[in-house]
Amino acid sequence: MSSVERGRGQDGAYETVVKDARVVTPTQVIRGSVAARDGEIVAIEEGKLGVDADVETTIDAAGRILMPGIVDLHGDDIENHLHPRSNADIEPPIALATADRSNICAGITTKFHAIAFEEAHEENRSPELASALVDSIRSNDSLIADHRIHARCEITDESCVDAVEEVLDREAATCVSVMSHIPGKGQFQDVEQFREYYENDSNHPTEEVERLIEERTTLTEEILSERIDRIAAAAARTGVVVASHDDETPVEVERLEERGIRLSEYPITIEAAERARDLGMWTAMGAPNLVRGGSQWGNLATEDAIEADAADVLLADYHPPSLLAAPFVDTGESLPTRVARVTANPADAVGLSARGRIEAGARADMILVDPEPTPVVEHAIVAGTPVFRAEAHDD
Repeated sequence: MSSVERGRGQDGAYETVVKDARVVTPTQVIRGSVAARDGEIVAIEEGKLGVDADVETTIDAAGRILMPGIVDLHGDDIENHLHPRSNADIEPPIALATADRSNICAGITTKFHAIAFEEAHEENRSPELASALVDSIRSNDSLIADHRIHARCEITDESCVDAVEEVLDREAATCVSVMSHIPGKGQFQDVEQFREYYENDSNHPTEEVERLIEERTTLTEEILSERIDRIAAAAARTGVVVASHDDETPVEVERLEERGIRLSEYPITIEAAERARDLGMWTAMGAPNLVRGGSQWGNLATEDAIEADAADVLLADYHPPSLLAAPFVDTGESLPTRVARVTANPADAVGLSARGRIEAGARADMILVDPEPTPVVEHAIVAGTPVFRAEAHDD
């Protein structure tokens, strides 16, 4: 069991030391200690830390795994906290506080809320609700993790494109993605699959579903391409990374890459995923897909994408705990390689190269994990400050 010792600190500066941990560095796992000061990692050594200094907080890892804090580029779990039941809405401050703590428990220290700009009132989604949620997250200064915005733009609706452009122009998002839920394409490869999802899973009235089918199947490629170009141009003005969603074919990936897309999220075929990698794009798959053993839609399995070297990043999607469990799923790779998919790789994909790794000079976001019998976080450190502790006690 790990323990905590407290001292008086050095020269008044806050410092945290984690000792006797199995430290997951970018290239190997070492048994040693890590020190943080002023929000950064300042020392990593095998065995005892060779720094003769008092510290404010020392965490004895007792051989547990110390890995970088997880970076989640796409998590829509905030919706469950805002709307836990139909017609049961929770105020944003309560929902955000709950989401913040639950993500920290899952080891997520950098959270990109995937906010859907989509007209789907039965799912409590609309451009207006999305914009209001963006403002709520950005104005909340009492959260533990680093919370950011991933604006998901449903390009089949021009009002959503307008709203996301506005969010990008006021520099409120760090990532944006373009999605098009069209019957017969992508996630919904036939009309019946689209109809079943919107009627049964999303509780849309039948007449509303039929209207959506008619509207979306009549949109031309020219219209959709023009809307993607608008989002890409708005993102380029502020240096925001643009992602695609549910890519199906190599040709589709090529067209998106030409328009400035740099991240392919949830490619639904191995051919699309491999073409994205060939073009130098980042590829991102769902962590729940890996932990559950396959796609709930019968699309590309994350395990298969990993085996084909076509999965750089894993995403929480709807289930943050899966992002913590994913690095401990045996894929035949080293632990640093598996950990990088939820830490360094997603950070690099959106230009946050100072986090997601345990090395000198990196932001000191770290989690202490007990991997057995299922991975759980015992301590979380955000920017050098211990923020969470949860240890089992023997009776």
